[in-house]
Amino acid sequence: MLNNTTFSFLLCCNRFKFAPYFKENRTMKYDFNQIEKKWQDHWAKNETFKAVNNSDKPKYFVLDMFPYPSGAGLHVGHPLGYIASDIYARYKRHKGFNVLHPQGYDSFGLPAEQYAIQTGQHPRITTEANIKTYRRQLDQIGFSFDWSREVRTSNPEYYKWTQWIFIQLFESWYNNDSNKAEAINTLVSEFESKGNASVNAACDDDVEIFTADEWNNYSSEQQQEILLKYRLTYLAETEVNWCPDLGTVLANDEIVNGVSERGGHPVVRKKMTQWSMRISAYAERLLQGLDTIDWTDALKDIQKNWIGKSVGAQVEFNVIPTEHSDKEPHTISVFTTRPDTIFGVSFMTLAPEHELVSQITTPKQKAEVEAYIVKTAKRSERDRMADVKTISGAFTGAYAEHPFSKEPIPIWIGDYVLASYGTGAVMSVPCGDQRDYDFAKHFKIPIPNIFEGVDISEGAYASKDNVKITNSDFLDGMNYKKATKRAIYELEQLGQGEGKTNYRLRDAVFSRQRYWGEPFPVYYLNGMPQMIAVEHLPIRLPEVEKYLPTEEGEPPLGRADVWAWDTATNSVVSNDKIDNKTVHPLELNTMPGWAGSSWYFFRYMEEAANRDGVFASEDALNYWENVDLYIGGSEHATGHLLYSRFWVKLLKDRGFVNVEEPFKKLINQGMILGTSAFVYRDEKSGEFYSKGLIADRKVQSIHADVSFVNASDELDVEAFKNWRPEFKDAEFILEDGIYKVGRDVEKMSKSKYNVVNPDDIVSDYGADSLRLYEMFLGPLEQYKPWNTAGITGVHNFLKKLWKLYVDDNGLKVTDAEPAKDNLKTLHKTIKKVEEDIENFSFNTSVSTFMIAVNELTAQKCRSQKILDPLLVLISPYAPHIAEELWSQLGYSDSISTATFPKFEEKFLVESSKEYPISFNGKMRFTMELPLDLSKDDIEAAVMAHEKTIAQLDGRTPKKVIVVPGKIVNIVG
Repeated sequence: MLNNTTFSFLLCCNRFKFAPYFKENRTMKYDFNQIEKKWQDHWAKNETFKAVNNSDKPKYFVLDMFPYPSGAGLHVGHPLGYIASDIYARYKRHKGFNVLHPQGYDSFGLPAEQYAIQTGQHPRITTEANIKTYRRQLDQIGFSFDWSREVRTSNPEYYKWTQWIFIQLFESWYNNDSNKAEAINTLVSEFESKGNASVNAACDDDVEIFTADEWNNYSSEQQQEILLKYRLTYLAETEVNWCPDLGTVLANDEIVNGVSERGGHPVVRKKMTQWSMRISAYAERLLQGLDTIDWTDALKDIQKNWIGKSVGAQVEFNVIPTEHSDKEPHTISVFTTRPDTIFGVSFMTLAPEHELVSQITTPKQKAEVEAYIVKTAKRSERDRMADVKTISGAFTGAYAEHPFSKEPIPIWIGDYVLASYGTGAVMSVPCGDQRDYDFAKHFKIPIPNIFEGVDISEGAYASKDNVKITNSDFLDGMNYKKATKRAIYELEQLGQGEGKTNYRLRDAVFSRQRYWGEPFPVYYLNGMPQMIAVEHLPIRLPEVEKYLPTEEGEPPLGRADVWAWDTATNSVVSNDKIDNKTVHPLELNTMPGWAGSSWYFFRYMEEAANRDGVFASEDALNYWENVDLYIGGSEHATGHLLYSRFWVKLLKDRGFVNVEEPFKKLINQGMILGTSAFVYRDEKSGEFYSKGLIADRKVQSIHADVSFVNASDELDVEAFKNWRPEFKDAEFILEDGIYKVGRDVEKMSKSKYNVVNPDDIVSDYGADSLRLYEMFLGPLEQYKPWNTAGITGVHNFLKKLWKLYVDDNGLKVTDAEPAKDNLKTLHKTIKKVEEDIENFSFNTSVSTFMIAVNELTAQKCRSQKILDPLLVLISPYAPHIAEELWSQLGYSDSISTATFPKFEEKFLVESSKEYPISFNGKMRFTMELPLDLSKDDIEAAVMAHEKTIAQLDGRTPKKVIVVPGKIVNIVG
């Protein structure tokens, strides 16, 4: 910092306009375009925000959910969370932390592949072009990212380690006794010495018991098949969401309203052999871990409900054989949270996809059942769960035997039962469950009442409280708790059930029939999957002629000519060399979009120069540990956020990382909404009527691009016609000579033509204005509409801030001592801004800045002791203008290195009071007096004042009323 003598000299020189110190890179006008470009270049050149892995400072890792680089680039809604995280990252640097604030790209994705299918252009080329646009847009907003650590999930150097993690999952099993994942070779050792009778593992339900001798006599293929039932990633035939138009499997979170989230294509249920992740093994730890992290209750509840822990009983119902049955007896397993209601069962319902349906359906019911299965396959699981109004089903013709009464129970199928939840079968108790009740009413199935004194004529009684069981043999007269305990005991005595804890969480399908994704490090030997050794990774995506599935229905990698693994040379070779001796086929599926995003935060921890040979070094992992602050959308609650937690727990169990959770604190930012514009087309005449003329008309609302509409909602009709040539000859009926559009607030999306490009905002108002305005719109977590007209307010504030430091003659800051009101304004601002940042209440900070600048302007404050710390306060929000003014104040280091101002309470404590001095209740003048004066001292001081003497003009007052700290009133 310049000393006072030098500062005063330069200030003087500047006033007389002959100081070369201010000529270079100094501007008297707030030229935001020039200033922002200058400092963005400076930050990039000097790597101002580069973090280090060996610092004496405390660490703080701030991370955004990294973006998928779409072709449309950013709109003004996208930077909301990035601006918030950037403010916090800059703030923590001011507070003395070594801050890691990296950025990268989730660059595998379906849109680039769809574009490749349409155009033939390789997804890599499309993705790289999109990334350039994203990088330009992110840079121009002034984010303090450490770009030296950038990651892209589609880079082979990155997905090498995604493949490595997949191998670790394959080489692991979950030991329920130790409650963690262990290396698969420990399980093999157990099998070799003891068999599997005493193994308590998370595994497939159909595992059979074998001895050590039996295991040791199994063939290699038999052993591998058994191990697949234990591995944390495994091959299995599962019900999946198949999207024929996209040619791939979709996860539940990739489906909205029964169609694909991308493109809106139909989705059907289909059985396929897929790679799956045994995330269900971690269900309880995923639940318990929520208590250790600082996430919102709403987000935690979403994950809790998705995991869906239930305590109850597993009950076995024997299917009654018929003349058409298989010789092998069948049993239907059901999980119920209400074993106390077992005597209320009047039918059973299987999911249409249940494996027993085809085996127990009678010839008479076969056609009806098969038709219903085909119909149900067209609906997604989410649709079936959400639709409580539609009642449908089909009777199989088969019956099960009640375990206690031995009465026959009809077996139905219904789409409200899901194969992926529980056992895919329910014991239907219509008197205690509304969906069962509605189903029974619809199909005229008996509804026995087992609740004493309860009327079920209008609906089911679902409560467990204040009711006793009746019509239930040995359970009669018992309440819920006693009846549940007794029912489980009796089932165990019969060998037809046991107490059990169940989870809704299903194992995650991990295969996608796409090209643009991580290849599996897997080849097949005699039909069994084999892992490729780590030293030969990455297995890179091959070139293909087309990006569609093959004519035989294989995934796009089936089109590759060079896609076989040579175990002799440990390399990928031509398919025509496959001999199933040394050359074997490679896996044709690719990994899902969430694979690369489930561990990317660890990759950021390692400096780019040290990434060879390790996904992140032990030193880096020990230093950064996990993400301190994570900001992103709540829509990832049951996808990315759950899968990331799963992978981190696996890596912790296997000793690769030292943390149990990836994200300590997580904040879900809201959404900036767009204000859409609509034109109205008469459905009969085809004419377009202005907004004020559509009353009593049946019109079709059509989106219009908001760029064709001015601030008065007037449509540029010719521009609209040129944009929509099918309406080129349409007649537009105007009101008062103009066509007025309708308006509505919707999600900002290019499909709604309401997107506002941040490039335009930055060009017209500057990045600092954009940053301040997005924060000013409202609380971070709320949804709020965008209105470009509103940005002028914060832009004018920045101009006023500039004028506080600079006038037409240059810098006007001096080394003068601050006045008391200056200090009061500064320190109340420090206090409020620090509280706001710590509470992520960024919108109220912007208001506080405006108040502070207004007050300091009115106070004619020029003191550097006030204006220096004010810039540091503002710099996380508006870094460019802060850097420029900081530089003009004579500092050579970036303002980002400055210490955050310290709040001092003493400057807010009033030591004096400006008293209103009244005569007979009318205030005549004010007088400032110390607050610690007594009533007598106040009276004496007021009576001695010249204005009091003049006002009394020799009269003696009747009395003097003094209220210390408030008023003085002279009566008489």
